[in-house]
Amino acid sequence: MFEAAELDHKVDKAAYREEEAELRRALLQAQRDLGAQKRFPVLILIAGVEGAGKGETVHLLNEWMDPRFIEVTGFGLPTEEEQAHPPMWRFWRALPPKGRIGVFFGAWQTMPILERVLGHLGKGGFAARMEEIMRLERMLAQEGVLLIKYWFHLSKAQQKKRIRSLEKDKGTSWKVTNYDRKLLEHYDDFIEVCEPFLRETSTGEAPWTIVPAADERYRALFVGRHLLSTLRGRLDAKPEPKRAAPAAPPAPPDRVNVLRALTLKQEMSRDAYDKALAEAQGRLARATRHKRYGETSLIAVFEGNDAAGKGGAIRRLGAALDPRAYRIVPVAAPTEEERAQPYLWRFWRHMPRPGRVTVFDRSWYGRVLVERVEGFAPEPDWRRAYAEINDFEEQLVAHGAVVAKFWLAISKEEQHRRFKEREATAFKQHKITEEDWRNREKWDAYEAAVCEMVERTSTGIAPWTLVEADNKLHARVKVIATLADMLEERLRG
Repeated sequence: MFEAAELDHKVDKAAYREEEAELRRALLQAQRDLGAQKRFPVLILIAGVEGAGKGETVHLLNEWMDPRFIEVTGFGLPTEEEQAHPPMWRFWRALPPKGRIGVFFGAWQTMPILERVLGHLGKGGFAARMEEIMRLERMLAQEGVLLIKYWFHLSKAQQKKRIRSLEKDKGTSWKVTNYDRKLLEHYDDFIEVCEPFLRETSTGEAPWTIVPAADERYRALFVGRHLLSTLRGRLDAKPEPKRAAPAAPPAPPDRVNVLRALTLKQEMSRDAYDKALAEAQGRLARATRHKRYGETSLIAVFEGNDAAGKGGAIRRLGAALDPRAYRIVPVAAPTEEERAQPYLWRFWRHMPRPGRVTVFDRSWYGRVLVERVEGFAPEPDWRRAYAEINDFEEQLVAHGAVVAKFWLAISKEEQHRRFKEREATAFKQHKITEEDWRNREKWDAYEAAVCEMVERTSTGIAPWTLVEADNKLHARVKVIATLADMLEERLRG
């Protein structure tokens, strides 16, 4: 697949200068239009053979365009902080917002390729990593990211010639490292791994563009033309109307509604509660102080009906933990900054490192709950979110996290009683709004959304726990005892 890139491509100096001026003007205008429209972000991945001019090309793009609105991020070996999080965490944090251009050096393809070349990753593991990369890129594309992937290529002879040329010139010899020389020795191994990688991960939504890199002027014009064409194509196109998702097959007539199957009113006296709560909190505290807890992290997700008691359960949870080692993330409507990113971005950045606890008061499940019911997310978007969320949680668990998800369920009658109580109690009035009353009118729609959410995202590694919450005392004990059970099981493993 590299045959065309290894041909003798050349551009003379006069032709280059003649085209460069117009190309710079057009690229700068496209960048301004991108910033004015703020409809989508642009993410450029830079990869390829060492010594192929990747850095020089990015410097040139910064010269041709406005570098204030181009964020270049280089990813080397993971830092200590990055190693404490799932592998994709560092890339999510660096994603550009809508209206901006991001450039990634050494993105998610680098480590799998190097590990495969060096023999640290087997064929099956390499295939799994490629599939993970394709799922990520598919999601970014569906979230509106314009993903442009450049693979800079040199033949073995061309790479050797370029390295020797750089070494001979005192002004450029510093550019050649021992790492470059080592990779030249492994050129054939490198290409043997890269070729199938490029074929597999070059998809319709995120294709690889192979850049012939032997001649620097040809390389610069090639990338400039392609970038301009791709940018203008998206900028000038009318936004496509959202396509309706295929109609979901009707639910089987005998399907059990998991919420209505709950016995929401559970008996528990105050004396029994005090004893059970202290015991559960003690177990949880001991688990988080265990010598092996530093190898894992705890992510607790709280969802539920309005007034179901999430806040009360979270406060009792916090009472069992070292306040220096946990944080609560309250999730409301996305901010302007958050709307400029794919929806999982605002959750990825809050993921805890080992030995820490993060509690989400509402979460990424808003995509398949409130955004679904209120029409904020088109049906194709919330339908694909089930698989995206499962993949997200699988990455967290694979890195050592315990993911505990709670749905606190109350009856419609109990919710009404609590709403009235809040209205009548001065220090609780801030908890009740017109929106809470309006949401009651969509009770059945929310119930259907919750049932489908549980069915599609309650997995063996990250199950949902349904909490009968008409009795707040029972609900609090069940939540904390469940967390203790899950942590103790992990610590025994």
